[in-house]
Amino acid sequence: MSHFLRESVDDVRLVARGWRWGRRPQVPRSAEAWVPPQRSTVFRTDWSRRRPAMAAREVAQKAGLEPLFRSQVRTRVEGLDVLSRVEGPVIFVANHASHLDTPLILLSLPDEWRRRTAVAAAADYFFDTWWRAVGSVLLFNTFPIDRRGGSMAATPAEVLADGWSLVIYPEGTRSTDGWIGKFRMGAAFLAKEHGVPVVPVAHRGTFAAMPRGAGWPAPGRRQLTIRFGEPLVAGLDESVRQFAPRIKDAVAALLDEDRTTWWESRRRVAAGATPDPSGPSVAAWRRVWEQTESPASDPPSGRRRAWRR
Repeated sequence: MSHFLRESVDDVRLVARGWRWGRRPQVPRSAEAWVPPQRSTVFRTDWSRRRPAMAAREVAQKAGLEPLFRSQVRTRVEGLDVLSRVEGPVIFVANHASHLDTPLILLSLPDEWRRRTAVAAAADYFFDTWWRAVGSVLLFNTFPIDRRGGSMAATPAEVLADGWSLVIYPEGTRSTDGWIGKFRMGAAFLAKEHGVPVVPVAHRGTFAAMPRGAGWPAPGRRQLTIRFGEPLVAGLDESVRQFAPRIKDAVAALLDEDRTTWWESRRRVAAGATPDPSGPSVAAWRRVWEQTESPASDPPSGRRRAWRR
């Protein structure tokens, strides 16, 4: 009897091992054909570059964003004269330290440039929810860049082809300590591939006013400075790998100029002695502490400039 029961239990176990519980496939996972995961298209933004959205954005920026921005920070803008010597579209390449960077750049541009400038934004941050996506697209004319390799509804090349200038942050994310990180080569590739100039942009003070993790600018109307540099054009025989460092060097020279003077920075550029924009190799707290100081309210020369904005 016991022998019969043991055989019955073994039979039940054998059947259970072979049974398709929950419609389990008979083919092992290791033997299944590989199927690429379905890739969904990220939020469409082409509507934001049409006349109704442009009109709404103009009202939102001039009547809402700019007064609020000016009430929280003070700005000094220099180098806008370079835009009179170049025709759009262009790629504005800037360092990235704060959420204040984008409004600072856009509101510093002349109106005719601002209205035709789009901003590349991280899809996994600004387009993770519909309300954040609609808000950033309508207010800043952003379009998503997927840092994880997803499918885009609009690419930077398509935006450039439509005659729109771009704001690109080659670091890909905000700095954690206010110093410049590694520059990716996407902006250099776009400029080389589509034959558009790169306008280097350097700003200081945004990290001190609103560092990563802060939800609102610090009280006291911190000083921000921004400089636009001479347009850069990739040479016919210049590769993307050669052009990308030249863009970063131009941003570094502008930062040096903002801390000192134009003449001193030019001398260091000629001598190959421009300070490294990635900062000193010291303890993390010292790197952050140094960047918490806002720029001076006046140019280093101490002379006020009549054309300063």
